[in-house]
Amino acid sequence: MSKRICVSGVLGMAILVAWSFVVNGVLGFNSRINLRQIPDERRVYETLKGSVVEPGRYIFNPELTPSGMFPDGEPVFSVHYSGMGHESAGKVMLLQLAVFLVAPTIAAWMLSLAAPRILRSYPRKVTFFVAIGLLLALVDALMDFGIDRYAIKDALLMAADNILAWTLVGLVVAKVLRPGPDLATPSRVRERAEGNT
Repeated sequence: MSKRICVSGVLGMAILVAWSFVVNGVLGFNSRINLRQIPDERRVYETLKGSVVEPGRYIFNPELTPSGMFPDGEPVFSVHYSGMGHESAGKVMLLQLAVFLVAPTIAAWMLSLAAPRILRSYPRKVTFFVAIGLLLALVDALMDFGIDRYAIKDALLMAADNILAWTLVGLVVAKVLRPGPDLATPSRVRERAEGNT
């Protein structure tokens, strides 16, 4: 089973890389959400470069009203600064590849611990990965919706991206990850259960 877990991790990584290339590289999904540009970019860039010098997340609020409240209808802006420039793209990509390998491997390992009736069912194994996608969509993407974060439309699109990516991983990994010969028949499962009592 451990060999199949490793193979599942590699295949999962391949699916996530291919999905990311198509969705972000070809269709421009990430750039439409995270890399939008403004006409006055140069002036804003120079202002931020002089003001934001430490890595972190910064928020820009409207001026308070005389009563000490934030005015309604005024925008709130946030800026992210990682402390890195474009020269760090290679290191970031290597980290992403590592995550793309480790995450499906952990998911495959977790699935390998499931009951034999789940491991024998292709739809149940795929559902396991869909559930991971749903979990990531809730915890990661939808939690990024907020006043100084993403608009609800963008958060929902990122949630859908997580679900679809992990569904594709599940469709492939579910073909590879099967129970070993000792779990191949219900009678052997019964024998093992009786032997443990």
